[in-house]
Amino acid sequence: MIKKSIYYTSILLIVAFISSGFKPNNALISDWFRIDGNESLIYNFPSLKNNDYYAINVPFKGKFFIGFKEAVAFKESQGKYNKVNTLGYLGKYQFGMETLKTIGVNDSLYFLSNHKLQEKAFVTLLSKNKYDLKEYIERYNGKIINGVKITESGILAAAHLGGPGSVIKFLETNGQRAKKDSYGTSVRTYLRDFAGYETKGIIPVKNAKVK
Repeated sequence: MIKKSIYYTSILLIVAFISSGFKPNNALISDWFRIDGNESLIYNFPSLKNNDYYAINVPFKGKFFIGFKEAVAFKESQGKYNKVNTLGYLGKYQFGMETLKTIGVNDSLYFLSNHKLQEKAFVTLLSKNKYDLKEYIERYNGKIINGVKITESGILAAAHLGGPGSVIKFLETNGQRAKKDSYGTSVRTYLRDFAGYETKGIIPVKNAKVK
C-alpha cells in the first residue's frame, strides 16, 4: 500500500513538473512587451507643429518638408543638435561657421545651444540657396543626369552639402564633376538620396538672413 502511494505520488509530481513547462512564465516576458496603463502611445501624426516631432527618433517621416528636414539632419548628425564633427561643423544640420556668417549667425556657442536658431538657420539657408539656384531648378527639374533624377529637394540638399557652386558644376557637366566633401560624400549622392521631397514652400530670398 505504501509502495502504491509512493508510486502514484511520483507520477503526480512528474506530471506537475512537465505541465509547468507549458504555463506562461511572467519572468520570461521582456520588459519591452509590457505597456504600463499610465503610458500613452503617440500615434497622432502628422502634425502641423514641428515641435511635436522632435522627441521621436525616426529619421524618415514621409515626403513632406518635415521628412526632408529630418532626413537631412539624420544624414548630417543623426539629428543631434549639439554635434560638432572633426572638421568643426556644427549642430543638427552641420553648418560651417563661414556659411553661418552669410545668413547672419556669428556666435557658434549660442548657435549650438539654441535649437530654434538651428532650425531657422536651416530654412534660411534653403531660401538663400533656392534663390541662387532657381534658374537651374527650373531648367533641370525632372531630368536624368548621370543616373540621377534631378528634383528641387535634391538640389537644395546637395547645395547644403557642397554649396550652390558644386551643384551647378554637376549639372552643367552632365554629372561628370561631382564634388565630394571631406568625408567622401558626393553631391550626386545627395541629389539622389533627397530627391522628391516637398520643398515648394521654401521661398527663394536673395541674401536671406536669420530673423
